[in-house]
Amino acid sequence: MVLSLLTGTAPCPCCAYGHADSLLPVSMRNLFSGRAARAAAKASSAAATKVSGLLRIDGVTIVDPRDGSKTPNMSILMNMGRITAVVPAATEGHPSIDRIDATGKFVVPGYNDMHSHVLELEDPTGSMALMLAEGVTGFRQMSGSPALLARKAAGGLAFGPQAPQLLQTSGALITPFNAGTVEAVTEEIRRQKAAGADFIKVGLCHPEVFLAAIKVAGEVGIPILGHLQEGANALEATDLGFHSVEHLGPSATVWMCCSDDEEALSADSRRREFIKAPPFKIPFLEQIIMKRLRKLLINPAAFAQRPDIERLGQAIETFNPDKAKRTADRFVEKGTWHCPTLVRLRTQEYADRAEYRQDDMLNYLPKASIKDWEMITGKFTALPDDLKRIYDSAYPRQQMLAKFFSDAGVKMICGTDGGSYLGPGLTLKQEFKELSDAGVSPLTILQMATINAAEYLGRSDSMGVVESGRDADLVLLDADPLDSAENLHRISGVVRAGFYHSRQTLDGLKAQVASGCGYLN
Repeated sequence: MVLSLLTGTAPCPCCAYGHADSLLPVSMRNLFSGRAARAAAKASSAAATKVSGLLRIDGVTIVDPRDGSKTPNMSILMNMGRITAVVPAATEGHPSIDRIDATGKFVVPGYNDMHSHVLELEDPTGSMALMLAEGVTGFRQMSGSPALLARKAAGGLAFGPQAPQLLQTSGALITPFNAGTVEAVTEEIRRQKAAGADFIKVGLCHPEVFLAAIKVAGEVGIPILGHLQEGANALEATDLGFHSVEHLGPSATVWMCCSDDEEALSADSRRREFIKAPPFKIPFLEQIIMKRLRKLLINPAAFAQRPDIERLGQAIETFNPDKAKRTADRFVEKGTWHCPTLVRLRTQEYADRAEYRQDDMLNYLPKASIKDWEMITGKFTALPDDLKRIYDSAYPRQQMLAKFFSDAGVKMICGTDGGSYLGPGLTLKQEFKELSDAGVSPLTILQMATINAAEYLGRSDSMGVVESGRDADLVLLDADPLDSAENLHRISGVVRAGFYHSRQTLDGLKAQVASGCGYLN
């Protein structure tokens, strides 16, 4: 069949997000219609009219993510969303200054979720409030559309101090439906660059189109990132300038470069079926695909094809540390970033683990989301035992690879692939835990969420550390974050754009989202 999407071949979740959206007659339809439009307009209006005043945090220990140094008993003065001074703790101040006594607390820069799909929601305000409550002050939106870019250009994507800041977004995902040929992908990349996309996101495409897209993006001068494609060599993509690899590949794409069976695995990968757009218009095609993808993106592992799962298993079982080191060294040499999203890999491959049925996130999800997640989890549970064994053994090795790349100096950022209420387990708190369980140090995790994100974005002069002149986006902690990754989420307060949110305020926001079944408004 022309469309393998309709016969069971599953893209990864963020492919599904952007792909589904790019197929719709009105892209990002939910964000700009009905309830969501009202919520977005309200938030944007608040953002445009609300400016923070003078705020001072006293008695705090500042943790520097650059080297882990700590400076105790300091005061941080903020005004109009910026840090204006960092000095030894003050005891007095002007009556107009809001003062927060943070004696005994630790402060770090705000966290950044560098792989989010929160703007896919009909109304994103509730999910954004949950993100803020776990210290997220900025996010990279990994699925866009022409409508989203138009809204961005018009200044309509500022959501106010109760939400993290949108840091970057792409246009429509590159797929066979908008970029099925080299000529088409060239035109699409140029169109997205002109429309104001911050980067090009690759989802599913033929290897020839994929490699051509990387070349065109380099010529146009826009970063290209996302998913390495089956049938294309990951290191060739790196050499051409692929900017950021998501989900450690995904699938077997990176693992093949680290395998003793690389040649055979690569040949097998090139033989797989590649999605092609139909040569003629099919009535209601968009609606048919969208209906399928709404369920598929909850857990693509439940829909994956046996040859792809077996290829992943074989690549992992034939892992060669020396080849992995050469692969990592190439990523370092070429400046290729990685956003591993371990929580997304875990929730896919361990989907039927009992712990997810007691996950705290279930308290905040819409009932419809829970129902869909339970249905797809049932489908995953029914997979053949041999395929589930491959998944079961894959995840610890994926944790190992993330730690291996980190130790080798590969540039890494934190992301969840969450924000859109797919199911439990997709929070930054849990991503920190998975990285820690993999052996990544608390300081390295903090760096991934702060200064690494700033470097990736080209904003090291305005974010990522607690210094005068930087953005007033901070996380106050009850315990030393360098003692354990768990302490990175012992949050006593969050400062977003110079506005202070106490633990009580954050808990209140979470309670509103819970009572609203996922929504604030």
